[in-house]
Amino acid sequence: MSSKKIIQIDEKVPMKLLIPLSLQHTFAMFGASVLVPIIFGINPSIVLLMNGISTLLFILITKGKAPAYLGSSFAFIGPASIIIANQGFAYAQGGFVVLGIIGCLLALFIRRVGTAWINIVLPPAAMGAVVALIGLELASNTVQGGSIGANLMTDTAATQDFIVFSITLGVAILGSVLFKGFLSTIPILISIVVGYISAAAFGMVDFTPLTEASLFTMPHFQWAKFDVNAILTMLPVLLVLTSEHIGHQVVTSNVVGHDLIKDPGLHRSLFADNLGTALSGLIGGVPTTTYGENIGVMAITRVYSVRVIAGAAIFSICMAFIGPLAAFISTIPGNVIGGVTFLLYGMIGTSGLRLLVESKVDYGKSKNLILTSIVLVSGLSGLTVNFAGIQLKGMILASVVGIVLSVAFYLFERAGLMNESSED
Repeated sequence: MSSKKIIQIDEKVPMKLLIPLSLQHTFAMFGASVLVPIIFGINPSIVLLMNGISTLLFILITKGKAPAYLGSSFAFIGPASIIIANQGFAYAQGGFVVLGIIGCLLALFIRRVGTAWINIVLPPAAMGAVVALIGLELASNTVQGGSIGANLMTDTAATQDFIVFSITLGVAILGSVLFKGFLSTIPILISIVVGYISAAAFGMVDFTPLTEASLFTMPHFQWAKFDVNAILTMLPVLLVLTSEHIGHQVVTSNVVGHDLIKDPGLHRSLFADNLGTALSGLIGGVPTTTYGENIGVMAITRVYSVRVIAGAAIFSICMAFIGPLAAFISTIPGNVIGGVTFLLYGMIGTSGLRLLVESKVDYGKSKNLILTSIVLVSGLSGLTVNFAGIQLKGMILASVVGIVLSVAFYLFERAGLMNESSED
């Protein structure tokens, strides 16, 4: 049994520990979270503000029982890009708002019907594979260059890129298994600091954003506009978001050792997630979603306190108004971010395998073997299916395939058509 101290969900953390623990989560989410507004061509400040506010609302609505950081969702990029190209970002906002409201209504429906249906549409043999894919499909992003990936699998890759990546990853790995006491709770933060220093030594850090940043900044607010066509273009993403949310809640439950689907309840967490999306879209932000990077940090550090997550949310809000703070974090090179997320995404992937083991999935039964096999292959094969204006691929395609197969197997069992006993 590990001797590393676990900081529980409801545990209070002294201020001298809270700040570095929260900063660790801030660094982990920053690169991906600001990448979405950059893709959409809007100011990241409004997104940082709404990410922080949405996270605090999430903690409030879930009664402080579900540690989760809400960052910018990538699921909307496809349909939102279409709407922005044809009508402008304000109409994409309208789609975000309506979709968030419908998601809230879905959460209220789930409150009435319960969550027993999850084991029908995604039994453990399928859910474990889907959860694993949350991390595994993101793994390639860690080495593909850019602001959130190491410059390894590119035409411009150089020896120093591999050195900085290896230093960052190495410190994260060694720190997780060798550090003791307080240091054992911040290996990710330490690895980022060491990686940043090594990157600076190789001349990889561009300090221009720091010199150009204004001391105080004001997020750009704009009201959403609504159009039926834009809303219909956005609607299919609800399936994506719901699948992603359930997967994240399941993997977080495994990490913290508490069933968040039951307590505080899927209806609360899903409602809070979608409320954040609606509010963010209403005033100029992008949709929110629970973040895998922050789940990975919890898995490595074993610090689950919602107060730490709330601290990260407050830092995010501050960055929306304090220019140099956001500018400094934006200077962290992709080689450093990639080195950290290489480990974080892997931890999420192994959480899916852990779910399969702890659920005691019987692979002597063909239905379980087929479910896990097809879900994994659907997610990792690179297959892309275009449906209703969105691309289904990776974990999302695997979720859809898993749901279809699981429901079919359930109906076959009820009809007595299966050639094996339905008992697990």
